[in-house]
Amino acid sequence: MSNLRLHWPEVKVAPPAPTGTPLGQYLVDAGTIDAADLRHALRVQMRIDAPLGEILIAEGMVGREDVLKALSHQYRAHRVDLSADPPDMALGRDLPAALCLRFGVVPWQRIGGLLLVATERPQDFDRLRACMGTGGLALLPVISDARQIRRQIGRLYGPELAVKAAQRVPAVESCRTWQSRRGARHYGAAAVVTGLILALLVAPLWVMTVAMLWAFATLALSTGLKLAAFVTQVSPLQDDTLPQPPGTVGPFRLPRVSVLVPLLEETEIAGALIARLSRLTYPKSLLNVVLVLEEHDNLTRDTIGRTDLPDWITVIEVPQGDGLTTKPRALNYALDFCEGSIIGVWDAEDAPAPDQIERVVTRFRDAPGNVACLQGVLDYYNSRANWISRCFTIEYATWWRMILPGVARLGLVIPLGGTTLFFRRDILERLNGWDAHNVTEDADLGVRLARHGYVTELLPTVTYEEANCRAWPWVRQRSRWLKGFLITWCVHMRRPGQLLRDLGWKRFLGVQTLLLATFSQFACAPLLWSFWITLFGVTHPLALTLGPHATWAMAAGFVLAELVNLTIAAVAVSGPAHRHLMVWVLTTPMYFPMGALAAFKALRECIRDPFFWDKTAHGLSPVSPRSRAARPPA
Repeated sequence: MSNLRLHWPEVKVAPPAPTGTPLGQYLVDAGTIDAADLRHALRVQMRIDAPLGEILIAEGMVGREDVLKALSHQYRAHRVDLSADPPDMALGRDLPAALCLRFGVVPWQRIGGLLLVATERPQDFDRLRACMGTGGLALLPVISDARQIRRQIGRLYGPELAVKAAQRVPAVESCRTWQSRRGARHYGAAAVVTGLILALLVAPLWVMTVAMLWAFATLALSTGLKLAAFVTQVSPLQDDTLPQPPGTVGPFRLPRVSVLVPLLEETEIAGALIARLSRLTYPKSLLNVVLVLEEHDNLTRDTIGRTDLPDWITVIEVPQGDGLTTKPRALNYALDFCEGSIIGVWDAEDAPAPDQIERVVTRFRDAPGNVACLQGVLDYYNSRANWISRCFTIEYATWWRMILPGVARLGLVIPLGGTTLFFRRDILERLNGWDAHNVTEDADLGVRLARHGYVTELLPTVTYEEANCRAWPWVRQRSRWLKGFLITWCVHMRRPGQLLRDLGWKRFLGVQTLLLATFSQFACAPLLWSFWITLFGVTHPLALTLGPHATWAMAAGFVLAELVNLTIAAVAVSGPAHRHLMVWVLTTPMYFPMGALAAFKALRECIRDPFFWDKTAHGLSPVSPRSRAARPPA
């Protein structure tokens, strides 16, 4: 296996002096562009961090083949077609995978002691030679297309990189060790169930009492956090600690941004996705959108094959590995192929605001160095599809516009959403990316960022998604989220004392509430619903053990919690974008019973199949995103 943790020496080697005509001048002399085009491209290059050739391609002045031909002439290097003449698999031993990824190269042919290396960036070749050292093979560049180079890197080093992607996060911070404890989980679950059955046979009322007390305790924690976050969010006395929307991007050199879009078994999403992303106003020469699909996913591959991809969108195929097919594994694999210093994540059905990338790069420029992640606001474009989509949109509006901003202002750990995330690349790589085995890799990464001393900020930019508007797909999606919350809690509570030292008491209690209490509230909801019988004069069984006064107090607390939830939801949808949902807020108590079913499904999978990725179904709604992405957040 190649060494994937090479030391990058800070060599002071000047780029190779061009032995031919400069790139721009060659294109002018060849009649490909005129002098005015060149002057325009050079002015653009003064404010964006991109090679001249990429700028000319993005501006539509030249084709990629024109630039490759010019580079071949400029550096007097041979032009090769890796699709027609691919490298031999044995050449993977001659050049480490890490170097290939860092410099965007791949070994092509070996002639005696000379190794011909395909590159689209010959100006970086002296640094590649310096990293290889003075011994061994002599390296000589040949010119090839970057897409072909990435494809051949995947072909030569794919299995090695797939293993790295699955095990990137250290075992102490990962849930992958659950794989070796399957028998223990089964025996433990059987013992717990047997114990509960015996306890119910011996003292059924006291078993129910203990369960009710636990449900009420987690209800109090959850409601207390929601109320504190809500008050903090709506209080006019609070300073607005969230970053304000920028105007125009200031006078600084714009960085390259890579955005990962994982795909799995998609049929018609590619064309619509490209249409939505084409509305982005960030310079396309600095935008690197990476479509990530599984090697065995012929359905998505055929879909993409029928689509004419623009030059700023590339495709990475993740090799199969040990039966693990998860979004975080795919993200880890594709991360190594990214070109940007800022890494983003979108979902396949997302419709981001056109100026979203400008907001991200401007905030990262202005933010302190410990701000590692920016989380955008998520919303649904199909809120009118049916009752489930309306309630789902109300739930999302409550979370993203009321609870989560309040949580941020309270200084608690922010559990990330799965999309509209942007990271400083160096920090993301320092934390070893995502836990490939965790089905809510976003929530886990949010906790790990906080434990390592980094900050996540909310950014007021909206991405519209498709709400699950059918009952069973909703249950499947919610069960994956709840399973991931429970697994994430178990991982970080392996050493509670260390977690407490990392986070402090306030954030430690916040993690307990956001992860454990959230799962508990869905799982214990049927117990809490039993309090409704007291309103009809029926004596609750709890009165036989705790007495009527305690029972009535708990019933009143339950009703108060329901009123708090309805009030927060009503305020969340009171803006112009969601006002049509106000009347539906009163129906949300009938929506959450699906969550109890999802919790039981999640609990079963935690024991039997903790790494199973229950994919969210897309394209079920008859409503399309249309131009919703252009609207500002309400």
